[in-house]
Amino acid sequence: MGNFLKTQNIFSFGEVSPEFYAINNNNGLTCLENMDVLQSGALKRRPGLKQIDEIPDDAIIVPFKISESEKYLLVIYGRIIDIYENDEKIESLSADWADLDLKQLQYAQRFNKIFFVHPDFKPQILTKEASGFHIEEFVFHINTDVTVNVPFMRFDDMNGVSITITNSDIDNNHAVFTADKDIWANDWLWERLLINGKQWLVESVQSARVAIVYTNGTFTCPGHAISDWYVGAFSNKRGWPRAVSFHQNRLVFGGTKSAPNNIWMSKVGDYDNFDSGEGLDDDAIFMTLLSSQHHQISTIVSSDNLQILTSVGEWAISNSPLTPSNVNIKQHTSVGSITNIYLPPQQIEGATVFVSQSGKDVRELDLDDLSQKYNANDLCSWAKHLMRNPISIAFNQLTHQLFIVMSDGYMAVLNKHPNTDIRAWGKYITDGAFKYVAVFDNNTYVIVKRDNKYYLEKFDTEHLIDAQTYKFTYKISALPMIVNGHNPKKIRARKVSLRVKDTKTVFINNYRVEIPNSVYEANALGYDGDLSMNLLGSQINTMEPLWTVSSDEQLGATILSVTVDGWYLI
Repeated sequence: MGNFLKTQNIFSFGEVSPEFYAINNNNGLTCLENMDVLQSGALKRRPGLKQIDEIPDDAIIVPFKISESEKYLLVIYGRIIDIYENDEKIESLSADWADLDLKQLQYAQRFNKIFFVHPDFKPQILTKEASGFHIEEFVFHINTDVTVNVPFMRFDDMNGVSITITNSDIDNNHAVFTADKDIWANDWLWERLLINGKQWLVESVQSARVAIVYTNGTFTCPGHAISDWYVGAFSNKRGWPRAVSFHQNRLVFGGTKSAPNNIWMSKVGDYDNFDSGEGLDDDAIFMTLLSSQHHQISTIVSSDNLQILTSVGEWAISNSPLTPSNVNIKQHTSVGSITNIYLPPQQIEGATVFVSQSGKDVRELDLDDLSQKYNANDLCSWAKHLMRNPISIAFNQLTHQLFIVMSDGYMAVLNKHPNTDIRAWGKYITDGAFKYVAVFDNNTYVIVKRDNKYYLEKFDTEHLIDAQTYKFTYKISALPMIVNGHNPKKIRARKVSLRVKDTKTVFINNYRVEIPNSVYEANALGYDGDLSMNLLGSQINTMEPLWTVSSDEQLGATILSVTVDGWYLI
């Protein structure tokens, strides 16, 4: 038998997975629930939730900050965009996206406009002007001859197909396109073609080999079949951009259903113009990710470089300035990110944080010391058990917290304070289910489902309960005890002591700890000092936590350290 006295005064690892319970780690926990890890390593009960509004359905949240005086929150659900200012709804707009479409809706802001993309819909632009908000379809730049500056390319179903152009009896602007293979079908209607130096629109399909097309202006039939022809990169048939960003004053589109590994960049400062022209420095840029693997672009991030995250790897374009003749694109890592749902990568201390394709990793894409190669370090290697089907992600720079909503309704929370080496995972639980999270103007907003209704809420330090109604419990539990490098067979705690600050409620192993009554007087601060409880009993199952600190009372609590005095048998 031996005695021990152990103090845990920093909780920098937070809640760790069971496979780490045998490691002699004085900084971890088996449970960290509804508490935040502070920069000092101490623990504080999380803020409550302030309910802002009931919304008709599940939704996503999009921040829209134009300036310090113009800050709006967009709440988007089935074909509706509700616009909030100062947490008050001020306007509603109609939109094209149904509920299920919102999972893949991506967006990028430029000044007073937000560009929305979805693989099944033509891009949309929401604009804030003096007259109010409006949303409209993205339109490619139209030239004086009514041609459109859309990128053109060849697809697999066009290979080996030659087209003969003949006059139509409709008028001088129509022609008959006859293919030498069965190709035309109704899904070609209104496709834009580039052939014989002109743009054409498919107006009707006569048969599998004959289509009627239209061009602006007159034309001359070449008198021979043409095999070198192209089609617009974006359309209902080919799909629309999946990803969007702005980089070096270019609008960047990434990936469609028919061209999943392609990148298109607009002319510099001319966001609707994708004409590659003569390849001048400010002309549009088109590229394909070349690899032996099939890459589906997931999203695009404008950071120190242009980062392209795909289903199987992470790429970067490092050139500055970026021109058609100066494109250095390289795959750096092979993690892959989720493609069936949009989880926007977060910028944290200069690194890009994203969820892996497996949904089990949270990776930090960061340049090495020589700024030549990216690494994708795993931020949740100690807490894999918390990663269960992520559905939303956001980072609050003010509180240094990364929030990840899981499909079963809780939020995994990473408290990340690099200056003190804090990387502590825990979880938030509420009465109901978290559905979405976003950070706007240093506030963390959530969509919460309660009693089959949906609400827009935000965390607020002035609130001790959730949504003015719902109570929640905070809880921390110790790791299994390792004493002098050994796993004890039997252990007994004579005394557990807590050093606390601003605390009004605390239980140890479900027993209330007495706190001086003076802290409950009106306007009184919480208790600062040491609290303790004696004779907590023996444990034979030493894999169970020796102590648990918790409370279901809606009062403040900050735990600075936990000390255990006891004896053990090996």
